[in-house]
Amino acid sequence: MNKLIDGEWHTDTYESTNEDGEFKRQETTFRNWISEDPDARFQPESGRYHLYVSYACPWAHRTLLVRALKGLEDAITVDVVDPFRADNGWQFTPEKDGCTPDTVNGADYLREVYVAADPDVTCRVTVPVLWDKQEETIVNNESAEIIRMLDTEMDAVATRDVDLYPEGYRDEVDRIIEEIYEPINNGVYRAGFAKTQAAYDEAVDELFDALDGWDDVLADQRYLAGDRLTEADVCMFTTLVRFDQVYHTHFMCNKQFIHQYDNIWPYLQDLYQTGRHDRREGPQDGRTRSKTTRASPGVADTVRMDHIKEHYYTTHPDVTPSRIVAAGPDLDFEAAHDRDALPGGPPEPLTANL
Repeated sequence: MNKLIDGEWHTDTYESTNEDGEFKRQETTFRNWISEDPDARFQPESGRYHLYVSYACPWAHRTLLVRALKGLEDAITVDVVDPFRADNGWQFTPEKDGCTPDTVNGADYLREVYVAADPDVTCRVTVPVLWDKQEETIVNNESAEIIRMLDTEMDAVATRDVDLYPEGYRDEVDRIIEEIYEPINNGVYRAGFAKTQAAYDEAVDELFDALDGWDDVLADQRYLAGDRLTEADVCMFTTLVRFDQVYHTHFMCNKQFIHQYDNIWPYLQDLYQTGRHDRREGPQDGRTRSKTTRASPGVADTVRMDHIKEHYYTTHPDVTPSRIVAAGPDLDFEAAHDRDALPGGPPEPLTANL
C-alpha cells in the first residue's frame, strides 16, 4: 500500500497483512484535540475547522453523520474526494458528481494537505481529516476522536440540542464502541483483505457471531446503548449501511445479508430515516443559538451509495481486479419499521420516519 515517507509519496511501501495473512490496520498520526479549556491550542469556534472526507469511507462517514446530527453544517465546512483511489491516493475531482475541489488548500491530492501540515510526515494518507484553517494544520485524522470532539467540544456552536455521549451512558457507549470495532467495523476488512483461509475464516466467524449477538440485543431495545441514540449507533450505522451492497459480495461476508436479520435490519432502517425537517437558523457569535428554524438534512442525506459502490469495487484490484461494480441488491431503507414501538427514540429535536 501507499504512504508518505519523510513528506515524499511512495507506492507499495508496506504490507497491510501480517505473516499469518491477517489484515492489520495502522495507527493514525495526527491526534490533537479541540477543547474548551482556555489554554487549549484548538478552541471550539464556528468557521475555524474543515473536514476532508470521502462519502465512500465508513470512518469519514461517521464524521458527516455527527456533523449533521449536531447541526454543525454551518460551523464546519467540508470537501469531498473522488471515491476512486488510484496509486496517487485520494484525489480532488470537482467535475465528478458529489465531489468537490480542495476549497481550503487548493490541493490536487489529499497527500498535499498532509505535507502542508507537516513537510516531513511519515504516514498513510487517510480520511477523515480535521483541518484547522487558523493554524493551517491537521488537528486530527482519527475518526473516533473526531466524532467525540464534534459531539462534546463543539456543542457551543452546534444548532441542535443533540447529545450523542450523554451522562449516565458514557461507560456503556465506550464499551460498545470498543466491542463492535474489531469483529464488525474492522471485521469486514479483516475478512475482505485476508490472505489466508484461516485468517478469513476467523474474521467471518467473529463478524457473524457479533452480528447475531446484537440482533438478539436489538429485539428488546431501540438502540445499542438502550433507549438513546448515541455515538455507538453512529459507529455501527456506517458499517451496516454498506454491508449488503459491498461487504457481503466484495469482502465475501456472505453468510447472511443484513436485510435478512429480524432486528438489525429494521434498526438500520430506523437510523437511516432519522432526521429533522427544521433547525435553528440565524446569526451566531460562536456561543449563542438562534431559535428560527429551516429545512435541514438527516442521516439519509449523508449516504452516497454510488460513491460507496464505486470505491470498493474499483479501488481494491487485489480483491476485484475486473473493477466491475455489482448491481444489487436493491434495498428499501425508507420502508416502514416498528422500532418506534420500543422505549426511547431520537433525541429532541430529531424525529424518525420523516
